[in-house]
Amino acid sequence: MSGPSLQNNIRKLRFERNMTQEELALRTGVSRQTIMSIERGQTNPSVLLAYKISAALDTNVTEVFQMEGALAPV
Repeated sequence: MSGPSLQNNIRKLRFERNMTQEELALRTGVSRQTIMSIERGQTNPSVLLAYKISAALDTNVTEVFQMEGALAPV
């Protein structure tokens, strides 16, 4: 059974706002490579970075990130 994964809409939202990865990186205080890695789903952001990305994209964190899959039953 596969666990939950974090999906994101960063690329789509960036394009809608005509924003480059570099600009998003500058606004959030991380490298362009970090933004690229998060966009591709290779890295999960910290909670603080997820909120910074959402603020830079001028939207709610739940619009940017969604959890897919089920949590393990307790």
